This record gives sequence, C-alpha cells and structure tokens, in this order.
Amino acid sequence: MSVAASGRPSSESLAEIVDRILDKGLVIDVWARVSVVGIEILTVEARVVVASVDTFLHYAKNISSLEIASQSGDLEDLQNLEFGTSPMVQPAPDVPDYRINEEENRAEEAPAEAEQ
Repeated sequence: MSVAASGRPSSESLAEIVDRILDKGLVIDVWARVSVVGIEILTVEARVVVASVDTFLHYAKNISSLEIASQSGDLEDLQNLEFGTSPMVQPAPDVPDYRINEEENRAEEAPAEAEQ
C-alpha cells in the first residue's frame, strides 16, 4: 500500500482494496456469550457479509447448503458442495477453461443439427 506525502494511504490503493473485497467477499461471523456465575446474561450472534451482488449470487446456493447442514448436523451434505472461484476472476491463461470450450462446442453443434 503506497502512502502519499501527507501520511495517508492514496485513494487509488483504497479503491483497489474495496474492489478486491467486493470481488472476493468478506464474511464476519461473531458469536459471543456473557455469563456470570454460570448464568447466561447476554448472547450475541451476528453475521456480516460484504460482497458485490454478482459474488453473492454466485455463492448463495453453497451458503444456504452450509446453513442447512450446520443446523441439521448432517456433514455428508457438505461433501456435495461445488467449489470454484469468484465469477469476477478470470482463469489463468495457461490453464484452459473446459467449461467455456464445452459451451462453445454445444453452441456450434446446435446450428449444425438444425440444418440436418
């Protein structure tokens, strides 16, 4: 992070940080219990999610699956989750993205089948 002459971080680096947080997402999950002499006085449960709409929609299905599995205690459901990258992250140039190639092949095959 670069620091301007005034000792403050530059606005460019702040914009990069905000862009990265919105792209990747940030989840803060807090659970706290205050008790005195074994008597529970206060319990706080909070979850704060900061992400762009695209990132949230990309992960919403997996997030709901995690919630259901954690509440029911059935950990086998967690093994069925699909893991991937953020929708904003482009694949590395040296690693082909087979999903894109499969979609292009299907798109090319559809007009050929329609002609026959």
